[in-house]
Amino acid sequence: MAHLVFEMLLDLRPDQRRRPVHIVANDTLVESPLVMAHVRSVLGEMGRAANAWNLPLTTVITSPAPDQTFWVNLIGRGYPSPNRNFRWCTDRLKIRPTSQYIRDRVAISGEAVLLLGVRRSESAVRRQNARRYDNGARLNRHNDLPGCWVYRPILELSTEDVWEFLGSVEPPWGGTHRRLIQLYRDAGGGECPVVMTTEDAPSCGTRSSRFGCWTCTVVEKDRSLTGFVDAGFTRFEPLLRFRDWLLEIRNQPDRRMARRRDGRFMVAANGALVPGPFTLQTRLEILERLLALQSELRERLISTEEIALIRRIWAEDALAESAEGRSTVVLQR
Repeated sequence: MAHLVFEMLLDLRPDQRRRPVHIVANDTLVESPLVMAHVRSVLGEMGRAANAWNLPLTTVITSPAPDQTFWVNLIGRGYPSPNRNFRWCTDRLKIRPTSQYIRDRVAISGEAVLLLGVRRSESAVRRQNARRYDNGARLNRHNDLPGCWVYRPILELSTEDVWEFLGSVEPPWGGTHRRLIQLYRDAGGGECPVVMTTEDAPSCGTRSSRFGCWTCTVVEKDRSLTGFVDAGFTRFEPLLRFRDWLLEIRNQPDRRMARRRDGRFMVAANGALVPGPFTLQTRLEILERLLALQSELRERLISTEEIALIRRIWAEDALAESAEGRSTVVLQR
């Protein structure tokens, strides 16, 4: 879709290029390192070409707010590793950052048209969601973003159509699509597109190989990262082991607190106690293992700002427990 938009801009006379165009990618900050390296490289190529041709095109990468990152929620607040029933990550890491960027554009221009690369043939869920907008209109109002209109240019294309096009037509910003094609081959196929509504969230939690967060525990097995390792990128094998460990400890009773963060107990319909967040000891262990992994890979996995926010949350939690007369756990490094 970005390819087609770029070509459209080049086909227009300079005086017809009146609307600013924003190509937006989302970085959850726990994306597959190989995928994000490719995204940043291509966005850089697009930006340089747009400047050379004086196109009204801006490339943007959105990311979650500092206090809503994956690690701040999981290690700081103790949120258990996401699963299908408690997928707290999608909204905070994907939907909110991009939605806020669109709201900001609407505030400046009055309206915005959101071009989505969604296709019916992606999945049964995509096909079902697409039917809600089959009203004969070219543009449809976004359900959650006032002033935002949605247009889906490649809705009817099949997966074969997309790959045939990318394999036979060179990108208008220069270079080739071969790197993208090889990326998908190495990962075993699949995708994790921009998610704009909670109804689209299942795209990140299926059994197929999809490009998503390397920390994702919604799926039992990360097929795309496994594919990269099998394709020769063995340096990322420790990421797989860490992710599998997060999945393993999620439901271990001794690693979860009895109370929820608001201090209440939660009981299921069958009378069973629903455990709360990870214990402070477990959160500390996750952080220490993550820092060791970061040192081993020599690649940033967590920022100093996130660590500072995590420690602030730990201190606040300890004070809250002390004020309520509960036993306080002192974490000392």
